Amino acid sequence: MADLLLGIGLVLVIEGLVYALAPSLVERLLEALRAMPVEMRRSLGLGAIASGLIFVWVAQNIG
Repeated sequence: MADLLLGIGLVLVIEGLVYALAPSLVERLLEALRAMPVEMRRSLGLGAIASGLIFVWVAQNIG
């Protein structure tokens, strides 16, 4: 449970930093996402999930 809370906390810190340091970049990113077809966004999301799972697996095996 502690690892889950740690992970969620790190995601929130990183997302907060992006919004705090580069809000105009976030707006441009959202505009670019709106212009993308739904299937491309879905593929991007699945790729992000796969990458995240690989990072978690590597981190578990290193530590």
